[in-house]
Amino acid sequence: MKKNKIMVCVTQQKTCERLILNGHRLAQATNGKLYVIHVVNEKDKFLDNKDDGEALEYLFGVSKKVGADLTVLRSKDITKTMIDFAKENQITHIVMGTPPSTRNLNTSDLGLKLQNALPEVEFIKL
Repeated sequence: MKKNKIMVCVTQQKTCERLILNGHRLAQATNGKLYVIHVVNEKDKFLDNKDDGEALEYLFGVSKKVGADLTVLRSKDITKTMIDFAKENQITHIVMGTPPSTRNLNTSDLGLKLQNALPEVEFIKL
């Protein structure tokens, strides 16, 4: 049987802790491996805001506590980078947050693009 590999997609927000913890529970329940990933648009100022650094540091700590590495990648094409990461690491499940409302269409767009590109992956939206 193929080992489950769970990828948790986080942003620079402390609220993403719940995504990591849910991914961790799934990894434990299925004896799987947990990956936590944050992709930054290379055009964006990264950690420009003190709170961003603090939040990322916090999520790094949460990831470490549950035995996962937090991978931070910079990219021109965030969607492609996430798809490539999922394929390279043979990801079986992707845990991602849902936008608070439909005003943030980018996030739901991203989820849709990932699902279309990775039909064999199970998506868990929280």
